[in-house]
Amino acid sequence: MKPNLKQGVKTEISKEELQQLDQLRRHRRVHRKRLPAKTTTAAEHFVPPPVTLGQRLADGVAATIGSWRFIAIQSTAIVLWIVGNILSGAGAWDPYPFILLNLLLSFQAAYTAPAIMMSQNRQSELDRKHAETDYEINVKAELEIELLHEKIDILKERELLALTDAVQALSTQLEMLTQRLNK
Repeated sequence: MKPNLKQGVKTEISKEELQQLDQLRRHRRVHRKRLPAKTTTAAEHFVPPPVTLGQRLADGVAATIGSWRFIAIQSTAIVLWIVGNILSGAGAWDPYPFILLNLLLSFQAAYTAPAIMMSQNRQSELDRKHAETDYEINVKAELEIELLHEKIDILKERELLALTDAVQALSTQLEMLTQRLNK
């Protein structure tokens, strides 16, 4: 009696694999529901909202103040202010302890700090939206890869089954030829 070679060959996806795929799909749905507001789909591209005048101004202030050029210019201006007032002696416009300089620097800090914070908040919002889009694309890619693995496994199993059938057919023919030769 010939062994049935088809018994060990898997022709469909197992229940466990289907459960894993369903779990991945549920996980994707749950995480989509957690995302705040509407996010773009993987097919869409993220388009940042239009930038207002205030946002452009805040970005410009942050870019200027956050540069070495600004630090060098401000340091030079402060040194010139102090040296100019010290060398002026009794006719100094801001004698030591440089109260006017302190007032100007405080005024500058009072306006630049909020501008920098606004720019950082806007950038954080853009980064968050990019991260959400990336996450959504990654989840979709993961699901598509899982489905491709599933399809490849099915194709491999069908090919293996076809090869098994061919081997069985050849074995049967070989046995029949062997029996004819032995007679």
